[in-house]
Amino acid sequence: MKSFRAGRATPTTAGYKAFHPELINRPFRLDDMELQGLLEQATLKLGELNAFGELVPNIGHFIRMHVYKEATVSSKIEGTQTNMEEALLDERAVSTERRDDRREVNNYVKAMEHCLGSMHDLPLSSRMLREAHATLLQGARGEHRMPGEFRRSQNWIGGATLVDAAFIPPSWEEVGPLMSDLENVFHNDRTGLPHVLKAALAHYQFETIHPFLDGNGRIGRLMITLYFVHAGVLNQPVLYLSDFFERNRSAYYDNLSRVRSQNDIRQWFRFFLVGVIETANKATNGLREILRLKKECLEVRIPRIGRQTQAAPKLLNHLFQQPIVWAEEVMKATGQSSPSAYKIMSDFERIGILREITGNKWGRIYRFEEYFKVFEG
Repeated sequence: MKSFRAGRATPTTAGYKAFHPELINRPFRLDDMELQGLLEQATLKLGELNAFGELVPNIGHFIRMHVYKEATVSSKIEGTQTNMEEALLDERAVSTERRDDRREVNNYVKAMEHCLGSMHDLPLSSRMLREAHATLLQGARGEHRMPGEFRRSQNWIGGATLVDAAFIPPSWEEVGPLMSDLENVFHNDRTGLPHVLKAALAHYQFETIHPFLDGNGRIGRLMITLYFVHAGVLNQPVLYLSDFFERNRSAYYDNLSRVRSQNDIRQWFRFFLVGVIETANKATNGLREILRLKKECLEVRIPRIGRQTQAAPKLLNHLFQQPIVWAEEVMKATGQSSPSAYKIMSDFERIGILREITGNKWGRIYRFEEYFKVFEG
């Protein structure tokens, strides 16, 4: 990758320099032994994650929580403050000043779920990313910033104006051709790059193009998981890198910038591969802990309730999809009356599955504490 060229800053008629990226739909030569070693580790960890995922029954129940964590953390990188607990609550239970943040996180979830649900009919493409963007900004703070459309004006990163900007992406006239080139990379098997590095390259290029007026970081990170599923790297969408990026936020931005300023794609690849290795290992351990927890709840804790009921296993299954519940939610999930719903929540609290989080006498809300900790750790 020594011959890699990211692009160049070119003067514009308006007096500033915009970055002009090189096209990336072309052959590359991977000639770095250290990267090869990291790539082998990443491939091994992804294989372990895929194999373990096959052992998990109803894995779709757990994917939803992975998506919620990704949505929360990816939005946090952009300054949104909602946590997973607030994202899963009914909007009415969230303070007024936090509802916009909650809406942004839930829009991210909807965007990811829309794309994953469309992949059988619609390939990973500019069109899919524009649809995700439209969903992301719907009714949110960026709803007036051309949702679902590539920009038709100049944007910039850092600084108050173009004059003092830290980085100026390519002009809006270049966005269409550059995104077409990026889309072609998704479907080109002759680049010479393994899929994990193609995902890294595509994320870098997307963030450099910055094709939207708002939401580029979130769509670019969402795109990584979509590409892994599209390319068959993941059998299920259970690996999300935003948590790694957020915990290493300075390195994340510095490494992306280093590619543009020094043509150093190698360091970005190294950082990305370390993230994949760490995150895949963490995801495998998380699935292992979920299986252990479910087995313990079914075989040890629920029998302590002391009576046979179909509602208890129904509620437990629901909790693995929606680990924040209240009376109305439990009634829908189990088909129980209001008194029965309150009784089973009380039973689940007594056997250590649920914890009440409001401290209120009325309108109580419960959280599946141990399950939450799997995703918060």
